[in-house]
Amino acid sequence: MAVEFRVLGRVGALVGGEPVDVGHARQQCVLAALLVEANRPVTAERLVARVWADRPPHRARQVLSSYVSRLRRAGVEIRRRAGGYVLVVEPERVDLHLFRRLVERARAEGDERASELLERASGLWRGEAFEGLGTPWAVAVREALARERSAADAARVEVALRLGRHEEVLPGLVARVAADPLDERLVGRLVLALDRSGRRAEALAAYERLRERLAEELGTDPGVELRELHERVRGGGSVGAGPVPRQLPAPPRAFTGRVEELARLDAAVGAAAGGAVVISAIGGAGGVGKTWLALHWAHRRADRFPDGQLFVDLRGFSPEGEPMPPATAVRGFLDALGVDPGRVPYDVRAQEALFRELVAGRRMLVVLDNAADADQVRPLLPGSGTCAVVVTSRVRMTGLGGSGSVGHLPLDVLSDREARALLAARLGAARVDAEPAAVGELIGFCGGFPLALGIVAGRVDTYPGFPLSAFVRELREAGLDALDDSDPAASLPAVLSWSCAALEAAQATAFALLGIAPGPDVGPAAAAELLGVPVERARELLAGLENASLVTSDARGRYRMHDLIRRYAVERAGSLPAGGRDAAVRRVVDFYRHTAHAADRLLYPHRQAVDVDAPAGRVEELGDTAAALRWFEAEHACLLAAQQVASGRGWRRAAWHLAWALTTFHYRRGHRREELESWHVGLAAAPGAVEEGLAHRHLGRAYAEVGRYEEAIGHQGRALGLAAGDLPNQSLVHHAMAWTWARRGDDRKALEHVTEALRISRELDDPVREADALNAVGWYRARLGEHGRAREHCRAALDLYRAHRDREGEAAVLDSLGYVEREAGRWGDAVVHHERALDLNRELGNTYEMAGALDCIGRCRAGLGEVDRARTAWREALEMYREQGRDEDVERVRASLASL
Repeated sequence: MAVEFRVLGRVGALVGGEPVDVGHARQQCVLAALLVEANRPVTAERLVARVWADRPPHRARQVLSSYVSRLRRAGVEIRRRAGGYVLVVEPERVDLHLFRRLVERARAEGDERASELLERASGLWRGEAFEGLGTPWAVAVREALARERSAADAARVEVALRLGRHEEVLPGLVARVAADPLDERLVGRLVLALDRSGRRAEALAAYERLRERLAEELGTDPGVELRELHERVRGGGSVGAGPVPRQLPAPPRAFTGRVEELARLDAAVGAAAGGAVVISAIGGAGGVGKTWLALHWAHRRADRFPDGQLFVDLRGFSPEGEPMPPATAVRGFLDALGVDPGRVPYDVRAQEALFRELVAGRRMLVVLDNAADADQVRPLLPGSGTCAVVVTSRVRMTGLGGSGSVGHLPLDVLSDREARALLAARLGAARVDAEPAAVGELIGFCGGFPLALGIVAGRVDTYPGFPLSAFVRELREAGLDALDDSDPAASLPAVLSWSCAALEAAQATAFALLGIAPGPDVGPAAAAELLGVPVERARELLAGLENASLVTSDARGRYRMHDLIRRYAVERAGSLPAGGRDAAVRRVVDFYRHTAHAADRLLYPHRQAVDVDAPAGRVEELGDTAAALRWFEAEHACLLAAQQVASGRGWRRAAWHLAWALTTFHYRRGHRREELESWHVGLAAAPGAVEEGLAHRHLGRAYAEVGRYEEAIGHQGRALGLAAGDLPNQSLVHHAMAWTWARRGDDRKALEHVTEALRISRELDDPVREADALNAVGWYRARLGEHGRAREHCRAALDLYRAHRDREGEAAVLDSLGYVEREAGRWGDAVVHHERALDLNRELGNTYEMAGALDCIGRCRAGLGEVDRARTAWREALEMYREQGRDEDVERVRASLASL
């Protein structure tokens, strides 16, 4: 049974969870000294110095040997090697090394996963490191580890605050501030947590204690950031309004050099408030390290932007298709800023204005990576002087000159010295120093391009025992010595060719197929279907390609390629057999559409069913509606790309089915433009009359959503014509047409259509659809003043909904009944219905309908003369309307409150 070791507390060992006797303090010190250097040789001289400092015993080596023997008898695997003793153990079985690995992994993860990792790391500590050991070495290492623990704990608190877990971290923050009352950053986190927990007075008092103490003991004031936080708290503005986006991808590994560029970037961003800094490549070359520089700098200076960092890859030079439309990028930013989908306007200009409004006055960083031109960038520039923007592009972007303060930072290839430092950071200084001639030739092959150097380092790093000269010979044989070109980028395809030649056959095929996968990135499950392998095998292949620096993974575990690498992968895919290539794309498209179909059924189980062929491959398992929404959000761009691929290849049913499967998600997340576009593709791909009719119906709804009623009615009319003889679809079309006419302001016309929908649903003996129609008939009759008949229809709908346990429908009809009774002047009955609707919507998490229910409760309470209770309901409704961006409702409720 494997031994586990503890040094973050009292030094010890466990077998099967049971403690093992590792002897007295000196023997524990030997164990600790070997554990700190686990799997690396420690000389006898160093061990003696660590255990006894400058007072070793007589025959210290023999005493040390006896300690080692006793530890071996206790189950500790210690081997004698040239250079000293080695304690052999899996690193994660030593709490210290597990702690460091968890903290390192957390840096590359999103907040939820990072929080889990950091909590696990924190739980490994059982007191002070090396507890009870008092040698100078143990004391020094204990102090260093205490600093590591403090830094990890600070990171854990930062993540928790970003996740809104303010009260959860408060006790620990209070204790840490008591122990270190002059730590400004720590006090700032305490102020923030107190304020976000509704304890503003305590937050202000914590700041004041620090200010007084700094003045008395150091004669200084708090720093700028803490003073600004104090002003926001004192002014009553919420410092926790909305999420703080942290969209930066993980920083590049082994970043080296660029000292002058980093300094210039510091100065340029500092001077470019409200404008932009463009990192452009000389000669338009890709792979020169623009993104690496931007991300390294952004992570290093993240503390300058406490209100968040936004990042988007604009795919300006991607081989997979057209550059990302600015509207798509803006929509992604609005989602990251926590905008309710119902608040997102359809008009692109209005979305841009909303984005600028949300970031105004906030200290934020916006990184626009891989931009095609100034027209793509200009709509994404905040108007606030508190924000900074960094743009990377292969062009200079002179067209941004009118967009505020714009600085340009041209980027050249790395110098030989910087390239050597990069290889040393990746391969180890000893290996690089041992073969200077071979290193020089490798650098020459790569032309100073970080992308090429990274690929070479990834290849070399997989064979730690091989001399570098062997790799140089391999490169020569590949013909690279003939690439003496004035453009150093010319070596990149050759380096890629050499790197791909070293891949295993399965890895080489995977690399080529990933180049033609639909979408900007891919998850392991989709990759597995593309490659035709189990998911675990797909993960192995992706990990191998990542080790070779041919793909990169992000915090969500998704993989993507640099656009130059993807272009090369597409070329490689052309050499694969056409049948195998097409089958791979067909598999991944089918995976997307069948998983999307299953996810849609989770989101809307009562939705009309459509004929779906049985999946030929795997479908990702999603446990509940939350998992379905997360999957749609992660795969949305890939699903739209898959639909385009299916349409382009003539796979009509797949293209139509993807439009169908995306509809519920699009409406719940407010993706109105994408809904229109996907159904235009779906209509063109409709494989039959039934599918064409459904496409027209959904296009009509999509057009009505954006206020284009003539086009909406035209498509719905064609849908009704195609539904001849198909009663279920006729009912749905009439319901949709009623909704469109009501939005146009014609309730009488709306009533005609839902009355016909009711007739059809009764003929079909479909009780849930009958309840939908009854509720709609009751609503429109109430709007027309027919309160008695409206009440009858709504009560009938309520009975059906309850009989079939449709809680969403029950909430909707209770809201209708409340409206009916309110319009009839029966305030007491109305408030009962609205409060029950509020409770149901709260259980369902439907905040949009909750706001409306609270508004209605306010009106009813006011009608009953219950002024205080009306004010309470309206205030809560007002706050929710504000959060959802429902401006007309905000003004109306404000007027109602004023009337009280």
